Amino acid sequence: MTTGITGLPRIAIAMTATEYAEAIVTFRDTFGMAVIDMSDRTVPDLGAHVGMCQPAVGSNIELMAPADPGAPLGIAMQRFLDRRGTGLYALMLEADVPDDEASAMAERGLYVLPLMEGAGGRDVHPKSTHGVLIRVYPTGSVAQPSEPVSGPPHLTGIVRALLAVADLDAAARAWSHGLGFAADAAEVDADRGVQFVAVHPPWGATVELVAPHDTTRPVASEIERHLGSQGEGLVALVLETADVATASDALRRDGIEVIDGPFGLEARLFGARFVLQSSSV
Repeated sequence: MTTGITGLPRIAIAMTATEYAEAIVTFRDTFGMAVIDMSDRTVPDLGAHVGMCQPAVGSNIELMAPADPGAPLGIAMQRFLDRRGTGLYALMLEADVPDDEASAMAERGLYVLPLMEGAGGRDVHPKSTHGVLIRVYPTGSVAQPSEPVSGPPHLTGIVRALLAVADLDAAARAWSHGLGFAADAAEVDADRGVQFVAVHPPWGATVELVAPHDTTRPVASEIERHLGSQGEGLVALVLETADVATASDALRRDGIEVIDGPFGLEARLFGARFVLQSSSV
């Protein structure tokens, strides 16, 4: 399967305008990430605040909040917040020609929505991607810094996104055939008690489709709980750092709660679960 998708540059968190101001400060000063607040352009153009966290390695964390309740994007985001509350909102892809790629996805069986007024990309409905809204933007829609800098605690961007699914085979077909991504064969991870398929965009975070297998294991139990309470969808974002203990201690000193959760050391804020894991960065 070939795809016109050129990358997975960012994953968005939806929040209120008040939370947005706090998130800009938190990700810049506490997470040590380069953060660009683009609200001076996106509020008048799109009716929403948009901020981009752009650390080295992995996909960006995109911060979004409705600003104009009458703008199409503001309406869509407010509906999400009213239904789900602050949390993981959308997975952003890029393609050279989003309309062409959207048409190809529709031909492969995905539910592609009509172009939203004022939007720069096309949306794929969550019901055809197992619980996650996907937006396809033009390649290079947000410029990446040539030399991204991450300050202490030196966290990467999103290197892995975990998507809880009820039907692993169907989800793998949607993400490999429907979206056109390379996908590994299904595996069983006995330690986590899950079956999973790793899906690989051309660049950016790996998307791991995860289904419960042995719910006596903490990860599988949490995936099952998520499916029961929220349905299919993004459940966790993995960030890496060279020294997890030092990074978690630094976050705690700055008032971020870091717990030993089912996925490992987890920081939960703005409705999202961030898992801290070791790397060689």
